[in-house]
Amino acid sequence: MNKLIVSNIIRFFAVMLLQVLVFNYMNLFGFINPFVYLFFILLLPFETPAWLLLVLAFFTGFSVDMFVNTGGIHAAATLAVGFARPILLRTLVSKREFETGIKPGVADLGWKWFVSYAGISILIHSFIVFYLDALRISHFLETLRVALYQAAATFFFIVLIEFVVNIRKR
Repeated sequence: MNKLIVSNIIRFFAVMLLQVLVFNYMNLFGFINPFVYLFFILLLPFETPAWLLLVLAFFTGFSVDMFVNTGGIHAAATLAVGFARPILLRTLVSKREFETGIKPGVADLGWKWFVSYAGISILIHSFIVFYLDALRISHFLETLRVALYQAAATFFFIVLIEFVVNIRKR
């Protein structure tokens, strides 16, 4: 089996274990549970075919839905991130940077790029999760506030994980 496939399978299980065993039980300020499982989708290789990206995004979100009993909200939000990912990559990565073998992470593209890419993806995910959960426009500002706090916490932990992973590689 290809080394890249094995490393992505290991990353999937590691991130899902972290999400299910640690972050689902973390309750910051009474309402924030970081969604670090998004890290798996963020770090999929650039060469991942669109259909496989969408299947993996749905499966990742659906797996979280099974553990937290949210009825498909995470699957929908993660699928939206998977759908938006190629557009984000074309927008954020120049032709010079988009070469075969380059991975979407800090090691190959730097912190500035990763922070932009992860931040936008996490915002998309958080807004979709919380607006699908609320399903009403009457609490628009309250839902926006919670989604932004959630996105900030998720962003913090994903950047922290990326930092730790890159320290280990050096």
